[in-house]
Amino acid sequence: MNFEIDASLSGFFNPRGVALIGATQNPTKLGYGLARNLVQCNFPGEVHFVNPKGGMLLGKPLYVSVLEVPEPVDLAVILVPAQGVPQILRDCGRRGISAAIINSGGFRETGATGSALEEECLSLARKYKIRLLGPNCIGFMDTHLPLDTTFLPPPGPPAGEVAFLSHSGAICGTVIDWARGHGFGISRMISLGNQVDVNETDLLAPVAGDPHTRVITLYMEGVSNGRRFIEQAGRVTRHKPVIALKVGRFTSGQRAVASHTGALAGRESAFNAAFHRAGVIRAETSEEMFDWARALAWCPLPKGRQVVVLTNAGGPGVTAADSLEINGMQLASLNEQTLAALRDVLPPAASLHNPVDMLASATPEQYAACLRPILGDPGVQGVLVILAPPPMFSAGAVARALIPIIHNAHKPVVVALMGERLIQEAVEHFRAGHVPEYRFPERAASALGILAERAEYLERPLEQPEVPSNVHPQVVRQLLDQYIANNTTLTTSGFLPTETLCQLLEAYGIATLPVKLAKTANEAVELAQQLGYPVALKVASPDIPHKSDIGGVLLNLEDDTAVRQGFAHITDISRRMRPDAEILGAHVQHMLPAGQEVIIGAVQDQQFGTVMMFGSGGVDVEGLKDVGFALAPMTGEEAEHLLDCTWAGKKLKGYRSLPPADRQATKDALQRLAQLAADFPELEEIEINPLRILPQGQGAFAVDMRAKLNL
Repeated sequence: MNFEIDASLSGFFNPRGVALIGATQNPTKLGYGLARNLVQCNFPGEVHFVNPKGGMLLGKPLYVSVLEVPEPVDLAVILVPAQGVPQILRDCGRRGISAAIINSGGFRETGATGSALEEECLSLARKYKIRLLGPNCIGFMDTHLPLDTTFLPPPGPPAGEVAFLSHSGAICGTVIDWARGHGFGISRMISLGNQVDVNETDLLAPVAGDPHTRVITLYMEGVSNGRRFIEQAGRVTRHKPVIALKVGRFTSGQRAVASHTGALAGRESAFNAAFHRAGVIRAETSEEMFDWARALAWCPLPKGRQVVVLTNAGGPGVTAADSLEINGMQLASLNEQTLAALRDVLPPAASLHNPVDMLASATPEQYAACLRPILGDPGVQGVLVILAPPPMFSAGAVARALIPIIHNAHKPVVVALMGERLIQEAVEHFRAGHVPEYRFPERAASALGILAERAEYLERPLEQPEVPSNVHPQVVRQLLDQYIANNTTLTTSGFLPTETLCQLLEAYGIATLPVKLAKTANEAVELAQQLGYPVALKVASPDIPHKSDIGGVLLNLEDDTAVRQGFAHITDISRRMRPDAEILGAHVQHMLPAGQEVIIGAVQDQQFGTVMMFGSGGVDVEGLKDVGFALAPMTGEEAEHLLDCTWAGKKLKGYRSLPPADRQATKDALQRLAQLAADFPELEEIEINPLRILPQGQGAFAVDMRAKLNL
């Protein structure tokens, strides 16, 4: 696989020589620890130390300046007080060094003075064409080159297949120690620090291009450029899985929003939508991230979701069955040939039907004799083996019996190795054999679920959003320009009139019901007669986006008297509830036949662009929170995903007394609204609630809608 890798980053990943500026003879200083790691890591290139005091360190001379360091040197590692870094960069520039890691702190994280110092460093780096990692970072580690530019205490992590990129430096040392304790290998570890230059997106392609890396893990506090991240990650994930632990989900304070979509589509919803588009797997916890990384690095991908649980303990077997279902997996049905093979080796009291409970007396030979035919069953796509400490045999013996079978299988096998002290021999065997083992069935089931998710992602065809047919952006442009030119209160309201919004939707092929404005009760009656009974009345006010909240909506009005009384009622109550609002009258709208109702909407996100929402509509949308999110414009797969991940979308297929609704018309309306919002980002928020979906083949209609301009 070929990745387009920025040549300017080669100094980090394939340096011929490294110069440490800030090396020190004092063993209590970080500069000594970094020098020690550079020497002990067995880097195949040249290692040079710089300290203005001169002398010797670890058998190497201390040069007084980087200008004196002999060739070759491509990478500078800088660990000096922050105020001295700009001069060091000038020297590196004159020396022709192309890459620098600034391990020093004291920059943007300390306030305005540090921020100005950081900007000076960036300016110098650009002047001399130096790429910068950091500042305020732990450094970079490649276990296969090998190279260690960190000051973390030895020993480092075992060489492995999982790369770790982190916005946090502190977590890097923890991950290294945890990895070593769990027999888990790291290929590359990169601490990003303040990301004054090189960021997480820049590093995706070069890390994915490393032949030793099979999985990329990310500890993310944010993203430098959302659209570029989606583009780069989308290319990488087609070849190697990326798992992200995105932290900082909850922030105090929320901007005022005009729609349910705006209230629900927060920063994390945008990240979820972005990750889905790019194929990035989002972990909820650090433990999950590395649980999944082990499985993805060591297991073949399944060809389906049918799993067998093989256990020597009944209770954990039931737990595993529940956990598999929670993770979207199903218990496989074993064929008669497999069942016959199990009968031949297990006692009569054993349970042969999935979960296969071999009983506590199961021997290593029985484990192996059962696993082999189960893996050979064509109806089985994966196996979860549960191993509680056997009463008469060692867990290590079971592990030794299973590993050769697992290695020869083309289906994933994960192990719930339950216990602690009595299983340590088995732990070592499984880890040495690169078989993922977990302490409890829930974690093992989660790993199998992620393997299936990854397999399905790779099977998903590459699809680009297509502009729907019969959309007329020039009409929308004219309508918006005309409205802005004629509306003097835009800056105080921002809400488009319902009549104008209906025209916008219709220009993009979204079916609407005619909406007429009545300024008096008599006009309301005349319009109701024209549109045909029954009708709905809705207070018309640019200042009241949620009309039903104040009783400003009346439905199923059957005659002139009801309309006349209804007009008086909703205008009166609106003036009492919102005396500050401008009341224009009431909108009159013909009532549609019964159907299912959903909400579709769009908001503009600063990082990722237009974010779409779909879910259960009506006044309870924020309470129900049955919603999904995607980026706009949308592919057909993304529209399908939104329907499949919500109850509102699932029941469009029919549920109990509900007949199937027009699912295709729903998807079409969703994609058309997405295209409209993407084409016109000045539509800060746009929402249809509800979108009434009639029975199959009869279409979907925008019943109520609102949109706010941000110019």
